[in-house]
Amino acid sequence: MRLASLALIGLVTLFAAGAQAQSQAPQTRIRGTVERLDGQSLTVKTQEGTTTIALAPNYSVGAVIKAATADIKNGSFIGVGARMLPGGGLSAVQVFIFPEAMRGTGEGHRPWGVLPEATMTNATVAETVSRVDGSSVTLTYPGGEQTIAITPEANIIMAAPAQAADLVAGAQVALTASRQADGSLSSNRVTIARAGAQLPL
Repeated sequence: MRLASLALIGLVTLFAAGAQAQSQAPQTRIRGTVERLDGQSLTVKTQEGTTTIALAPNYSVGAVIKAATADIKNGSFIGVGARMLPGGGLSAVQVFIFPEAMRGTGEGHRPWGVLPEATMTNATVAETVSRVDGSSVTLTYPGGEQTIAITPEANIIMAAPAQAADLVAGAQVALTASRQADGSLSSNRVTIARAGAQLPL
């Protein structure tokens, strides 16, 4: 149960990029395809090349699976990374449906450092509205609310269990690694995208 909780916390970290780093070591976000796992050493092929990350002895593994707007219910607690629209308003880029055990995590509205002119809102769905041309959600949190459009292009995902044995060649993974003084990278959490799901940004 503890490893499962750690995996969920690690996944939530990917949706709180606007918050302060949890350690003083510089943080590097890595997304790519597993080439191999050799003991505690994970080699990942990214768009920039091949990167090797040292995994902590007690590292955890979680997964995300594809979800849909129909999975977003009134009362759900979700995290929405959104772009600001030129004419005003917000349009979702990424939606993470939190498991009930993580309700309240990172609650609020803040800048999202992953994309320029973007925000992250972790909040409860007060209302969902469907239209012919798309959907939107109204999110409420202490001190405010946001209405965010969700287009078919938005990446909607939710958490699922995973284990180290799932880190096989070809698996799509995302993680946040700390860069050490010698330039090497280390991490204690890895998130896998199951078939059909897109990696979180």
